[in-house]
Amino acid sequence: MNDEQIMLEALKLSLRGSGYVNPNPRVGAVIVSDGEIIGRGWHREFGAPHAEVEAINNAGRDSFEGATLFTNLEPCSFEGKTPPCASLIAEKKFSKVVIGMIDPNPEVSGKGVEILEESGIEVVQGVLEDECQWVNRFFVKFISTGLPYVMVKAAQSLDGCIATARGESKWISGEESRNRTQAMRAEVDAVLVGKHTVSIDRPGLTVRDVKGRSPKRIIFDSNLSLPLGISPLEESDRSNTIICCNKVSHNSRKAETLGVAGITVLPVPCNENGKIEISSALLELSEKCGITSIMVEGGAEIFSSFAEAGVIDELHLFIAPIVMGKGQSTFGQLDTGSLKSALKYDIKSFTRSGDDIHLVMIRNETGQEE
Repeated sequence: MNDEQIMLEALKLSLRGSGYVNPNPRVGAVIVSDGEIIGRGWHREFGAPHAEVEAINNAGRDSFEGATLFTNLEPCSFEGKTPPCASLIAEKKFSKVVIGMIDPNPEVSGKGVEILEESGIEVVQGVLEDECQWVNRFFVKFISTGLPYVMVKAAQSLDGCIATARGESKWISGEESRNRTQAMRAEVDAVLVGKHTVSIDRPGLTVRDVKGRSPKRIIFDSNLSLPLGISPLEESDRSNTIICCNKVSHNSRKAETLGVAGITVLPVPCNENGKIEISSALLELSEKCGITSIMVEGGAEIFSSFAEAGVIDELHLFIAPIVMGKGQSTFGQLDTGSLKSALKYDIKSFTRSGDDIHLVMIRNETGQEE
């Protein structure tokens, strides 16, 4: 096995912590001695031992002279919920450490490598760095900007409709695409929809049919017009729901009733038209609720607002082989004014998802500005 193959193993291990380690990064570790893997580990949940510690414990040795540790992220150098991993690695006398990417956290960045090198350990950096950056894109965005990573997911027809003219949308995509959506939900901190999607579709916004925990549910309802008895507000797990509203509505009796029911009501800035200011709301969700990643699931008004604000980092389209004709366009309320001003995304991948096509695109940094 070469370094890239072993780093791929570390990356696969890191994904086992998806949804459970936030706001920490997803990290996997592999220990190799005499050409054989002797230890594996991953960060299982926030506050639990880090991947390097898990791999060391899994190997069951006291000393690792001659051994190499592979990890997709630079070992930490400070004591937080757990002791610093870089110091433990040095103490265990590893001969070499192979790192996928340097930790973007200013408290760590480069300092873990420094500890290792000062202890006489050979350090190799940048193995499968692009792949490592992708696995921890949520963490990189949050730690670098203080804002949550924003994914948009939409199921649409070939002609770009997410619903018929009468609002019918179940089901545009097939079962496999819906299962992929469930798996994506399990990775993020929260899913977000507008009040119209709630009133029409009554979505549960939970993880079902696949393994993983359900994320928080965020609803944009500036005037708190949704009744308490509507899904998902009537569900028992109301503590997992956040409603973003304007400041006037936040001081109302309705907000007090929602709060007593266990729902978090978060006041956010709104514009002169009474619409929620997307960028400001994202900052409030980050600072007040600890949200580091969001998957936006509709509807057209919300999709258009997020696109217009220029905050979409990643776009997932599940395209079904149907044509609706007159229907509700995915971004139908967005008006860029000209082809030159059209928002641009780079295609990352496209795969078949049952009868659908799953198209993944990422933000084109040169093609749009916040």
